[in-house]
Amino acid sequence: MTRLRLGTRGSRLALVQSRAMAAALETHGATVELVEIRTTGDRITDVPLGPAVGQSFFTKELEDALLEGQVDVAVHSCKDLATRLPAGLALGAIPVREDPRDALVSALGDLCALPAGSSVGTASVRRQRFLAEARPDLDIRDLRGNVPTRLDAVEEGRFDAVVLAAAGLRRLGLDGAITELLSTDIMLPAAAQGALALQIREDDAPMSDLVGRLDHLPTRKRVTAERACLRRLEAGCQAPVGALATFGGYGLTLEAAVALDQGVVRVHKLREANDEEALGVAVAEALLAELGLDSLAHVPWAGRPPERLGGSA
Repeated sequence: MTRLRLGTRGSRLALVQSRAMAAALETHGATVELVEIRTTGDRITDVPLGPAVGQSFFTKELEDALLEGQVDVAVHSCKDLATRLPAGLALGAIPVREDPRDALVSALGDLCALPAGSSVGTASVRRQRFLAEARPDLDIRDLRGNVPTRLDAVEEGRFDAVVLAAAGLRRLGLDGAITELLSTDIMLPAAAQGALALQIREDDAPMSDLVGRLDHLPTRKRVTAERACLRRLEAGCQAPVGALATFGGYGLTLEAAVALDQGVVRVHKLREANDEEALGVAVAEALLAELGLDSLAHVPWAGRPPERLGGSA
């Protein structure tokens, strides 16, 4: 029987996600110990997590613990991972994806029904800019905190609405709080939103074999295309960029968008038969051509570009 230490953040959502992954690994004969690790993002609660503050807010300490041998596997929300992993680490599995869409929570009704001037809370620049494009008459404000804290902001009347990832609400059993699942025509999700990632050491063959049993190939292909797009854009995790890959009659389709102050620039549904990495790069290059840029690396709102560290993408 394989014994492994599973690194996780200590938030309620992270623990729910990690316990689900532990249970899945135990069906394959493993004995799993959860190891809670506090990340930078958990410690910094009083300011928005922008590029001036740092990067890899919710992942670095977990990755350090992996590299130092303190844990054998780390569970992440895949959208939090840098598009270039530190040398020596790999994505051992990307399990079946939950709904990638964003959700509106409000007692006042759906997005169209919100009265002009309604306060909407989200700390995500991507969500803020897509919302501003759809409803420029709303009062969109920064709001950080875990899922229950943000729901409380609506319940207590401090905000008229909040926007969160539908996946987190569903994993917490809070589907009933969702007022509206926002159409991707309005709010394109962050790359890899709704997917989990099980990260391992690249040279740990036994762990690769075990963890790999949880990998879901269609989800991996979709996430690979989305992350490849973000990587080619050289955009940080906090950039106002959306990317969503789907399977249809013509194979894998990817749509991506950059939300500028003056509006949203989108590239729709380029198709690539077999190579999801090439699809991501092609969509990113089409976006950059629309923007007249070589990359987003030096655009201040785009966050820090992916570090060129080597290792697995």
